[in-house]
Amino acid sequence: MRQLKRRIGDIEIHTAELPTSYAKSASLLDEAIDEVRPAIVLCVGQAGGRAELCLERVAINVQDARIRDNDGRQPIDRPVVKDGPAAYFATLPIKACVAAMREAALPAAVSNTAGTFVCNHIFYALMDMLHRRRRPARGGFLHIPYIPEQASRLGGAPSMALDDIVRGIELVLEVSASRVDDLALAEGRVS
Repeated sequence: MRQLKRRIGDIEIHTAELPTSYAKSASLLDEAIDEVRPAIVLCVGQAGGRAELCLERVAINVQDARIRDNDGRQPIDRPVVKDGPAAYFATLPIKACVAAMREAALPAAVSNTAGTFVCNHIFYALMDMLHRRRRPARGGFLHIPYIPEQASRLGGAPSMALDDIVRGIELVLEVSASRVDDLALAEGRVS
């Protein structure tokens, strides 16, 4: 697993690249969290077809893959964590983060579904790790659009410039580091 380290102001950021794999991603994330002991964990995954940065509200305890992961696995109607709760909510101030991204002229939304593929798997596994092990970290998941180069190869799917995606990630981390409480606004999309 490749890890990078950088800073945004007072925030020290550690990154870990996880595979699109039901079998490997959660254990590698667990190892990275044990090593770094972060205060905030933001997982990021790509959702082709979305035109905005989507902070996920809820992770559900189901794996139901319409396509195979990178290991060739395609679980159907299986729990992420056996005997785990039906769902976990993000513990980041997602509405405040979305408001900050919009204020920075970045298309952003609160999403009410992380799907049922590996992104939801890792989001649910993250929140389960933080909850069951009583880790003091807060966590969430951000879906990002394709970058323009990918979208052009796919016939013009929605996309966003990489610099804008990076700025959105930075804003989520900055807002999450500066506040625990969220805004009381009506927000949310389903796809």
